[in-house]
Amino acid sequence: MSAPQTSSADTTAAAPAPADGRGLLSRLPARVGRPTRVLAWLVLISNIVIVGTGGLVRLTGSGMGCETWPYCTPDSLVPTQELGIHGLIEFGNRTLTGVLVIVALLAFLSVVRLWRTRPELPRLVLAIGIGIILQAVIGGVTVWLHLHPSIVGLHYLLSAALVAIAAAYVVRVYAKPGRRELVVPRGYAVVAHVTSVVVLITVVIGILLTGSGPHAGDTAAARNGLDPIFWQHVHSWPAYVLFALTLVLFGWSYRLGATTGMRRWTGLLLGVELVQIAIGLWQARTGLPIALVNVHMMLAVTLVAAMTAVILHMKQPHDMLGAGERSTAIS
Repeated sequence: MSAPQTSSADTTAAAPAPADGRGLLSRLPARVGRPTRVLAWLVLISNIVIVGTGGLVRLTGSGMGCETWPYCTPDSLVPTQELGIHGLIEFGNRTLTGVLVIVALLAFLSVVRLWRTRPELPRLVLAIGIGIILQAVIGGVTVWLHLHPSIVGLHYLLSAALVAIAAAYVVRVYAKPGRRELVVPRGYAVVAHVTSVVVLITVVIGILLTGSGPHAGDTAAARNGLDPIFWQHVHSWPAYVLFALTLVLFGWSYRLGATTGMRRWTGLLLGVELVQIAIGLWQARTGLPIALVNVHMMLAVTLVAAMTAVILHMKQPHDMLGAGERSTAIS
């Protein structure tokens, strides 16, 4: 019997994929699936966690644990035994930056093929990657300037911005594509945006407060000269305004259609605020213990993430809206 002949179609199917850039690109995800969503959550979680490790650096007085940057000492990339625990804490925070870069890179590769169909996804991850690199540079400048409170504050503020972008990315990977329209009344949207401004004010005043108090990063670090007792009260004022506005949003959400999802997201925002207020009062009455202050710092950026989710969920793709929802949004 003669051997079966192989058709040209079979030969093409059996041929190995070309080992060029296009072949590698074709192996990357072409849609948003479970791996993309898992990576999105890892991007958000890692950017919140590094706030905690950065807070630990500041709260333990380890800001100058590594005396220079990018090396830890003029002669060593890693901390030496003489630097002790402060060197390990500072270097550990620096090392985590590399983890953030890897996670952001993997997240970018998971959506790079969606640049034409879902351009907001690769753009958001690219912004996060650039922000992480910029954050590393600002961290180096912070060390060079011996923890100047303005640079330390900028360092934290950029972390909050990265968390907001990461939260937006998580929201978008779950959202359907398409032109988006408000699903809430315009008055509700106005209150929500005012609330987001109050979140920013609260975070900024918290940064100023930290720069004036005992946890400015190092015993020899400069303080900003503000009265910490007075600014502790100033910090509480926008916090309580924020709480009142969130109660308005949460109560109002029950008058909206359940499909808007605003009950869930404003409820999340309210829950974070309740825990944050409790921690803030607790730490103020117990002499600012390191553990509570660190939790307070992480909750602050978690609050930013929750606020971002509220803002973004006020809109849904046009083709998902029913006539009743459109009329509610217009009213």
